[in-house]
Amino acid sequence: MGLEGLGRLLIVGAVVLVVLGGLFLLLSRLGMDRLPGDLVFRRGNATFYFPVGLMILLSVVGTIVLNFVLRR
Repeated sequence: MGLEGLGRLLIVGAVVLVVLGGLFLLLSRLGMDRLPGDLVFRRGNATFYFPVGLMILLSVVGTIVLNFVLRR
């Protein structure tokens, strides 16, 4: 893969990130801030948020997208 291929890959990656960002903003406005499986720990004035459900969802979606993009 030369510089041209790398440039295309970076552009596609940027477009995917913009679409995902817009999707997350839309889902947040619809009230879906947390997915099932997300862990939230609150103690006093400290809050620890660990998005396990979101990480699993992104991993599955990323795997599917990469399989389609990088298939030979």
